[in-house]
Amino acid sequence: MIVEEIMKTNVATLKPTDTIEDAVRLMESKRIRHIPIINNGRKVIGLVTDRDIKEATPSIFRKEEHLEDLQKPLEAIMKKNVITGHPLDFVEETAALFYEQKISCLPVVQDGRLVGIVTETDLLYTLVELTGAHQPGSQIEIKVPNRTGTLYEIAQVIRNRKANIQSILVYPDKKDDGYKILVIRVQTMNPVGLIHDLKAEGHHVLWPNIPGMPI
Repeated sequence: MIVEEIMKTNVATLKPTDTIEDAVRLMESKRIRHIPIINNGRKVIGLVTDRDIKEATPSIFRKEEHLEDLQKPLEAIMKKNVITGHPLDFVEETAALFYEQKISCLPVVQDGRLVGIVTETDLLYTLVELTGAHQPGSQIEIKVPNRTGTLYEIAQVIRNRKANIQSILVYPDKKDDGYKILVIRVQTMNPVGLIHDLKAEGHHVLWPNIPGMPI
């Protein structure tokens, strides 16, 4: 999946000469937390977040004392070294960028112009869709040796049960480099028979751990 498939293209923006008050009103009306700051050519030259606004505006308890702060231009508070993405970037790499750079949004640029934006919420929604967590089903975790053909063997067991695989995630076993953990979501509300078949084939099912069933 690429960024183009999940980014919002109707991006609310402001200019560096617009005021903090303009940003406050835009965030409230659009219910957003990030505003890319652009020039006349739609080039991203800054970014303002709700945190920047909170730090720059008066406390709600002293709201009438420093009203002049709200008239400051956004160029006075915006972040200028903005990390941007491209529509053809992979979503997985974008998620890693969010994690590594500790950012909460990513303006998307093509040919030097702003064409979209991706936020933490967009990534979370995409993760839910990719894993099928919003659909009825059961999650099974299996510890498998890190060797070729293991996934095929497990898929055959699932196929024999005529169960539909909704998603598969793989992560390393932190306790043993020679093993991985498969997290498989299948479209069945009762996985007992499938778990029995997996164990009968010698697979180590970690979850669900059904009482009375051999490990």
